[in-house]
Amino acid sequence: MAPSVKVKPGYHCSECGCTAPRWLGRCPECQAWGTVVQAGHSAGSLRRVAAGPVSAPARPIREIDVQAARARPTGVAELDRVLGGGLVPGAVVLLAGEPGVGKSTLLLEVAARYAESGPQRALIVTGEESAAQVRLRAERTGSIHDRLYLAAETDLSALLSHLDEVSPGLLVVDSVQTISAATVDGSAGGVTQVRAVAAALIAVAKERGIATVLVGHVTKDGSIAGPRLLEHVVDVVLHFEGDKHSSLRLVRAVKNRYGPADEVGCFELGDSGIVGLPDPSGLFLSQRSQPVPGTCVTVTIEGRRPLLAEVQALAAQSTLPSPRRAVSGLDSARASMILAVLEKRAGITLAGLDVFTATVGGVRVVEPAADLALALAVASSQRNKALPTDLVAIGEVGLAGEIRRVNGVGRRLAEAARLGFGHALVPVDSGRVDCGLRVSVVDDVATAIRRLLG
Repeated sequence: MAPSVKVKPGYHCSECGCTAPRWLGRCPECQAWGTVVQAGHSAGSLRRVAAGPVSAPARPIREIDVQAARARPTGVAELDRVLGGGLVPGAVVLLAGEPGVGKSTLLLEVAARYAESGPQRALIVTGEESAAQVRLRAERTGSIHDRLYLAAETDLSALLSHLDEVSPGLLVVDSVQTISAATVDGSAGGVTQVRAVAAALIAVAKERGIATVLVGHVTKDGSIAGPRLLEHVVDVVLHFEGDKHSSLRLVRAVKNRYGPADEVGCFELGDSGIVGLPDPSGLFLSQRSQPVPGTCVTVTIEGRRPLLAEVQALAAQSTLPSPRRAVSGLDSARASMILAVLEKRAGITLAGLDVFTATVGGVRVVEPAADLALALAVASSQRNKALPTDLVAIGEVGLAGEIRRVNGVGRRLAEAARLGFGHALVPVDSGRVDCGLRVSVVDDVATAIRRLLG
């Protein structure tokens, strides 16, 4: 008599797919509560799995045809920059962003450009709007083409039927949380439904070589809604960022199997649609004829792209027992640290003053390289002395008041020289830079303030 095989219960998280040897109230991977469920598997059954048929025989790697995996440009240069050249046939892209930020407008433009470049068709399946609503937006943005097809569906089987009829080269699903499968339990947008719908769409995309873009929702903390497994199974994860009160939009790559995962694309959202910004630095600089106290320009690096940004500060006499400290577009923790360093190390008295700091153009600057510019802007406002208009300041400020070296100084200064700036403050040990600028090296924030403001 054959010995019986002991069945060991297994557990996995329905949110992210993490496995555990025993039941846990909280998933150790995604920290979700109540998502660990039992999935009984025989410990010895996997050892007795017989060999099965293969989809394609293994071949030497030199014989693999790579032409089918070449990226095809979308026609939107800024998006191609982030994707690494364009959309790869069979690739699945997840684009996530807050409501109203412009995801649908961007993908409508991408689909129209894809159809225009031909010869393949583009199909948009919308589950959030009617077909007439999308058509009105397409007329407003000029995104109408004969090879661009549109369908309003929320059922997975109907979506697959449209794929059979249209045979597109590009599929846009807006959004994956609105599509549901009748054979799967749960409501649309739930963990089970999103996982099943995404698995079906990914399988079809790989089988037929369809470049697929899935629109995803985000939670209130900015993370992608649904199972974490969704980010693992797709090929590219993009975040669409932007302030509703600003026209600037950024597409940031978080994961990319076909290109750089640290690239950023810049767009401007207007009434006529969304337009790529190959040179967005002008949006982040104020245009004025006379110098104003409390402003300083720095150069940040978003992905691989240097961008000039203006940091502004206002130090005014306070009428409150506790002076206010307001921050917009900057890291509030670093801004508070800079104010403390200025008082302790540079002798800038801020007690009794309301201090407001902000950036221009709605850009968010959180890079430590902007510390020196922020410190100079606050000191300039406190002393009511304007800094030179052709000055850029680059450097991280430490708690001891020292100016620390940052990466990419050469690229930053070259961008500043291209836009007409003539003087730069940089940290010590920044290396030799030949960019046409007059470069001054400073080792601490007190020296920088004394040199510029006396």
